[in-house]
Amino acid sequence: MFIGHALLAFALATLLADRLGWSADRALALGAVAGAFAALPDVDMAYAAVAIDLGSLTAASLTRPSTLWDATREVHRALTHSLVVSLLAGGAFGLWAVVWDRRPSIRAVGSVLSIAALAALVGVGSAQNGTLGLVVLGAFAVGGLALATLGRLRTDLSGRAVAVAAVFGLLSHPWGDLVTGEPPKLFYPFGARLLDGRVLLHGDPTVHLLGAFALELAVIWLAAVAVATVTDRSWRDAIDPRAAAGLAYGVAAVLMAPPTLEVSYHFVFSILAVGVVCGGLSVAPGPAGLRTWMPGTTEWRTWVPETAGSRTLASGLSAPSLDGLRRRVAVPPSALAVTFTALAGITAALVGYAAVYVAAELLPAAIGGVLPA
Repeated sequence: MFIGHALLAFALATLLADRLGWSADRALALGAVAGAFAALPDVDMAYAAVAIDLGSLTAASLTRPSTLWDATREVHRALTHSLVVSLLAGGAFGLWAVVWDRRPSIRAVGSVLSIAALAALVGVGSAQNGTLGLVVLGAFAVGGLALATLGRLRTDLSGRAVAVAAVFGLLSHPWGDLVTGEPPKLFYPFGARLLDGRVLLHGDPTVHLLGAFALELAVIWLAAVAVATVTDRSWRDAIDPRAAAGLAYGVAAVLMAPPTLEVSYHFVFSILAVGVVCGGLSVAPGPAGLRTWMPGTTEWRTWVPETAGSRTLASGLSAPSLDGLRRRVAVPPSALAVTFTALAGITAALVGYAAVYVAAELLPAAIGGVLPA
């Protein structure tokens, strides 16, 4: 879910800015800043550098993901995932951004207040969690100030826009963790808990994983559609129909061990490989014709030879000869086509896998449960 946190905030902020009439550049900049802040709470994973016993590491343990996860189990989704911390820290980051271009006296006062608020948060974390709180919230504070600074230096966003993006991004983060592990401590440093366990999408652990993966995939789709929307491009036209070949991945449901949240790498890496292959199809010649870039335009067109003496383009433009086509300027393939075809391929693969798994594993058990013995 690491990438999903950032992409969800990016997509929502970008689409909102576009809805408000912002230019594409500014909308994408706002989305990028919001997405960066949405990823910031996972800086708590840096505690692994302190928690891991370097002396006990072996070549075998370095290949096990549990080596990292076990070292951060105590801290991940705790301090930096709190809505209380997000509001206070987001306000401090926002203040830092707002006073960035004010006169020196106001900037000095605002900067001191911002740092003081963050220092107070680090102090509370250190008092309650010792070195763990100091390292995690210290990295969180430094990272947030760096992002706020980059937001003012590298974009044309106002301080208020950066401030809103910071608070929004931080507050959007915890909700993506509700189905993938231990629920975040939403009210840290207070002891109140909203949820005592993971939100289950289904009682079957594999179906639950497929649902969680589908949510993550939907977020990536939303981010890609947001980019296409604000840049006035058609994402539907960018999908190569051959991405439907991803449905064949359904056979993996009977060939490999059913994945769960605890052991999912074989599923995740293999289904992503399907996406890579399908993305490559968007730049390969297909039966409908040869995809080529038309000079003087901003779109890919398809050259379709209809007869030996007559060649036309799908757009209706004429192509005088094959030699003329070969002389056209070659450019890299459209990133939009690759992205959306890859996503379509992964989606097809997920549908194929889920259909076969349900048919092979769940339906027989369900039927057996209702038939008389």
